[in-house]
Amino acid sequence: MRTRAAVSAALASAGILIAGWQSGVHTADTSSSVASAATGTTGAEALGPDDSTASSGSSGAGTTGASGTTGASAKAVGTYAGSVVQTRFGSVQVQITVQAGKITDVTALQLTDAERRSVQISNRAAPLLRAEVLQSQSADVQTISGATVTSDAYLNSLQAALDAANL
Repeated sequence: MRTRAAVSAALASAGILIAGWQSGVHTADTSSSVASAATGTTGAEALGPDDSTASSGSSGAGTTGASGTTGASAKAVGTYAGSVVQTRFGSVQVQITVQAGKITDVTALQLTDAERRSVQISNRAAPLLRAEVLQSQSADVQTISGATVTSDAYLNSLQAALDAANL
């Protein structure tokens, strides 16, 4: 059962990354021509993870965009949903909102709800995790004591959303 859940989570993550990558490539192409026209450059340069609007796929392929002498670069903007992470207490999924390459909001789309105690734990842990993520601007935060399973699933889904946003 644990193997099936891991495979399902991996497939869901891959699907989200592929969808994000495809939509991000379109966004990067559009912003590339706009930035190129605005700065008067025609060359393209590979953008780093903090400068791209597209996510990289699991193959590690990066995206390209215009880079001018004025320092104009595309920043991640939009809403990105993380993968659905299955736990023994239910599913967890988070969504991030990004503006100018910074996380401005984290929303729990699904939290563990297999039993009443799971709901109580999720309701206590989610706001604490949200605050920590907004402060750290990453998924590198500590788990909430007493909510380890929920915290781990929350942070795994968050990391998938950050990967989709290429942050």
